[in-house]
Amino acid sequence: MIEVKNVTKEFTKKISKKETTKFKADDNISFKVKSGEIVGILGPNGAGKTTLLRMIAGIMEPTEGSIKINNLNYHDNSEEIKKQISFLSGSTKLYKDISPYELLTMCGEYYGLEKEEITKRINEITKRFNLDSFIHQRIDNLSTGQMQRTNIARCVIHNPNIYIFDEATSGLDIIASKTILDFIKEEKKKNKSIIYSTHYMEEAENICDRVILIHKGKIIKEGTPSAIIKECQVTNLRDAFFCLIGGNNNE
Repeated sequence: MIEVKNVTKEFTKKISKKETTKFKADDNISFKVKSGEIVGILGPNGAGKTTLLRMIAGIMEPTEGSIKINNLNYHDNSEEIKKQISFLSGSTKLYKDISPYELLTMCGEYYGLEKEEITKRINEITKRFNLDSFIHQRIDNLSTGQMQRTNIARCVIHNPNIYIFDEATSGLDIIASKTILDFIKEEKKKNKSIIYSTHYMEEAENICDRVILIHKGKIIKEGTPSAIIKECQVTNLRDAFFCLIGGNNNE
């Protein structure tokens, strides 16, 4: 269970040599994600999605509000929470001079797994994501699809209960994207909690149980994709989003 309650993140921006201004990347955000549920965080670039997910992952602290992971808070239980979650971003960079096998071993050690457990998990993951042909190659020599499979494998090594995906399929081809989406569906069946942030509305329609539409740091709508589409009297989430913001609003 993920519980985000009245979360706000404020930043200071320099507008001249002497002047600064404050702005809210996220403003009074509240929602829950249950076990076995995929919740989409949707919105255009700059809507506040990445900042929100970084706070949920414990990378940033909220200016206001609270975040609980399985009833634990980061202030008192940061290490325990981070053992339960996995964060995957489309912009995640991997160490180029080591192999996927070495990366997975290092990640397993980071999460405190015993040597035997790490070996077992690597064998399982290698089979699941078909890594055999490149598991011992340098990451720098991998294709985009192979690198993304390695990235997913990195997230799976400690068998987390919660996944946070931030634009994980951005820039990937249809095959690499399908690998990620299939994996998400499989983990849902295992009763995992999954947050899936994307600006690909069609993708979210296909895999999300609920979606949260964000615009300029605020939630403008929450519900099932079908309910939101029906309420807006349109045929897809993209058109529903524009309906909710009053048209093609770039301001």
